[in-house]
Amino acid sequence: MFTVVLLVVYFAVMIGIGLYCRKNATDVNGFVLGGRSVGPWLTAFAFGTSYFSAVIFVGYAGQFGWLYGTSATWAGLGNAFIGSLLAWNILGRRTRIMTQELDAKTMPDYFGKRFDSNTLKVVASLIVFVFLIPYTASLYNGLSSLFNLVFDIPYWVVILIMAVLTGVYVIFGGYMATAINDFIQGIIMLFGICAVIGAVLSQNGGLVEAMKKLSAVPAEGWEAGAYSSFFGPDPLALLFVVILTSLGTWGLPQMVGKFYAIKSENDIHKGTIISTVFAIIVAGGCYFLGGFGRLYADKIKYNEATGKPLFDTIVPAMLSTLPVVIIAIVVVLVLSASMSTLSSLVLTSSSTLTLDVIKPYSKKEMDEKKQVFIMRLFIVFFILVSAVIAVIKDSIPGLTFIAQMMGVSWGALAGAFLAPFLYGLYWKGVTKASVGVCYAWGCLMAVLQLIISLAKVDTSSWGPVLSYIFKSSINSGVVAMVGGLIIVPIVSAFTKKLDAKFVEETFSCYDKKTEVSQKTSLGE
Repeated sequence: MFTVVLLVVYFAVMIGIGLYCRKNATDVNGFVLGGRSVGPWLTAFAFGTSYFSAVIFVGYAGQFGWLYGTSATWAGLGNAFIGSLLAWNILGRRTRIMTQELDAKTMPDYFGKRFDSNTLKVVASLIVFVFLIPYTASLYNGLSSLFNLVFDIPYWVVILIMAVLTGVYVIFGGYMATAINDFIQGIIMLFGICAVIGAVLSQNGGLVEAMKKLSAVPAEGWEAGAYSSFFGPDPLALLFVVILTSLGTWGLPQMVGKFYAIKSENDIHKGTIISTVFAIIVAGGCYFLGGFGRLYADKIKYNEATGKPLFDTIVPAMLSTLPVVIIAIVVVLVLSASMSTLSSLVLTSSSTLTLDVIKPYSKKEMDEKKQVFIMRLFIVFFILVSAVIAVIKDSIPGLTFIAQMMGVSWGALAGAFLAPFLYGLYWKGVTKASVGVCYAWGCLMAVLQLIISLAKVDTSSWGPVLSYIFKSSINSGVVAMVGGLIIVPIVSAFTKKLDAKFVEETFSCYDKKTEVSQKTSLGE
């Protein structure tokens, strides 16, 4: 009963905010970017809640905690210091300045205007469309097992409730409603993860006793203590996880888009601190919690064919023995994490497709109201498709295609976009050809990984390097991102440069003089 009341209040607040923010979503700039006037707290929490979804709390925390023990916490700290702190410092200000100068509202729009190429814009939009849908569908993962702890209702009902509620507040309120709801959802996530960690540790006799129990669990090729050690049983594999989940955010359109909307310079400084602290608590807490998963080995479910654990069942198994109040908080926590990321993804997808593909190729003139209307239609479409995919995946045992697509989508997007976006903000020498090659490289690596995984190709004869790269979508995703950072400058060195005057005009936005108060700068 307590959980039901909590959920009803939560749903009412979400919808109320969506209706309240309708006045800010009447034109494209307001609907997509909140009028570029969003403050540091809302932006930082929007960044964090878009970053950390139920996939991390249920899936990744369980999977990497099981594989690496408490050393999986490094992934959370990497998310905080690389994925948040460095991302804000390196991308934040320059992204805000250049996108405003170019009047770019989406990442594909930025590519089109920064490199004077409509083709690059359209191709980027198609990449976003293809790879964000399976990523969106993955957000429903883990909800089923968690809701089954409390409610005896079918999984499709859970998906329907989440999809409808998210759709209502995003469709009505646009980015501003999403940002305000993200703030509330972020607070729930902060308190929720702290409560869960405290409850789990208390159940195991406290931190010291829990670590003792974990150190007694044997690991293959190790003496006892691997899962409670500093770098765990496989430091190299853990490093790849840290890089993919941390550096990858720099190339994801739904993450970088948060910098487009921030209000001022001072807000960027505040947002950097808030976002980093949020990530330390939420991401660090999730992975730290997952590190104790092996203490519940007798309660989780295993694959009957392989004997390996079903990773999505590990965290729910840890929670199943906790008090009802804690379980209720967790249900709302995971629902919050999923809805915040879902809202960000569908808003990104719909705005990209409308502004970068539909509008430029429409024969009829599209005013602001019509563009917003079409974006709202696409939001319904994206939510509907992702919900259907999630239901199909759950109802057909052994269906691996969708699961594999979800695994490669992050690597594909970051591999295709990270390098050209980052270099485009700082370096005048990036060429159109290098951006196109990076697109192809990121997508090719992802598709190749997908084929290898689905066809269960034996890569052992490919040599130690290639075999390790295509061992998992994590490894190939990291290679795609790092490879892009190498490819762009090399290809740019041998291909046709952009018009020098055009480039100078583009970069002149960084040289404009701005008056500030002495509390911000002491001057010469």
